[in-house]
Amino acid sequence: MDGTQTFVIIGGGLAGAKAAETLRAEGFGGRVILIGDEHEQPYERPPLSKAYLAGRAERDSVFVHPAGWYAAHRVELHLGQPAVAIDRERREVRLGDGTRLPYDALLLTTGAEPLRLGIPGTELAGVHHLRRLAHADHLRGVLTGPGRDEDPLVIAGAGWVGLEVAAAASELGVPVVVVEPAPGPLHRVLGPELGEVLAGLHTEHGVRFRFGERLASIEGRDGIVAGVRTTSGERLPARAVLAAIGARPRTSLAASAGLALADEGVGGIAVDAALRTSDPRIFAAGDVAAQELGHGGDRRRVEHWANALHAGPAAARAMLGQEVVFDRVPYFFSDQYDMGLEYSGWAPAGDYDRVVWRGDVAKRTFVAFWLRGGRVLAGLNMNVWDVTDAVQRLIRSGRRVDPAALADPAVPLTALLPDEPSGEAAGEAGSGGAG
Repeated sequence: MDGTQTFVIIGGGLAGAKAAETLRAEGFGGRVILIGDEHEQPYERPPLSKAYLAGRAERDSVFVHPAGWYAAHRVELHLGQPAVAIDRERREVRLGDGTRLPYDALLLTTGAEPLRLGIPGTELAGVHHLRRLAHADHLRGVLTGPGRDEDPLVIAGAGWVGLEVAAAASELGVPVVVVEPAPGPLHRVLGPELGEVLAGLHTEHGVRFRFGERLASIEGRDGIVAGVRTTSGERLPARAVLAAIGARPRTSLAASAGLALADEGVGGIAVDAALRTSDPRIFAAGDVAAQELGHGGDRRRVEHWANALHAGPAAARAMLGQEVVFDRVPYFFSDQYDMGLEYSGWAPAGDYDRVVWRGDVAKRTFVAFWLRGGRVLAGLNMNVWDVTDAVQRLIRSGRRVDPAALADPAVPLTALLPDEPSGEAAGEAGSGGAG
């Protein structure tokens, strides 16, 4: 391959690191430059809300590669220096210190940033977000420091990050209150049926939920968080506050360069099936990429570990001119207390017409399937393993299934599958946080 070319990756997360790894594995001999606005080398985010946060994993365990890997593979790291502009005409990236880096192909893996609460009191010490390793370092100090069993940690948002932090904090003996405007946890993602299961799990471990409420303000004493007030008017004491209300894709760099963006309902940088943007020399992958679904103009953006893990390498191969169609079934995993789950597919609340259960829901050992018109849109296995490939094949097949057979543990899932091979192994099972 042409050793005179320069490929630049902007974004120091999992997608960017795996893209760099793939370029070398595929034999690319030119310059590979990876730009990250943090001083840390690329790391994975799932441990930040679980194992590392709870003190069960060492800091070094979160990094994608050992410290010496980048030099050994001739990957030039520019850390702690954000990219501030892309000159598409000159094919250059400009850094904050004025450095200009040329590119023949460019990959954007700029990720997402946490949403802010936008209420009085957010400037107080003790208000946390959780997106970066430094955020986890600070929050870990709160959860493991002295006095952690006194006033509660108040979490705004009962999404994956909020629930995983609630589990980690509760296991460390920290009282937790979760304030969530929806009627249950993960209501828009999983619907009320699975939300009820997760709410029960956390309630059994002492977590208190305030559904149908938002934080209205954060109150302090001597510049430090002392309590919160909810939209119901009630005041709650608080040791610290975590804002876990979601994230928005970091598209400002792409927008200023004139790249096409997805509409506001989806967000992100618009890419095709090969993860190519509106500029054929620029690609995007991970949380920031909004991928075209078929030819209907619809797009989907997936903010999970498995998407970054696989999209980074797919984009790298596309940069090399290989034929790429990135169409994996969305997948994520989570660990909370003694519960592990894997979710495959896409079935937000309102998109499905029934949930079919297989197994023992009371013991939280089951597989749940979301169906529409008899077709499986998504599946979640809780404390049941080695079924992800079958679940994903059912989703891909688009075939109608008998709900009674789907619910019957005596009927192997493989008996409901089409005869052709899957063409895609699950390959992403793991543990350690929302993936």
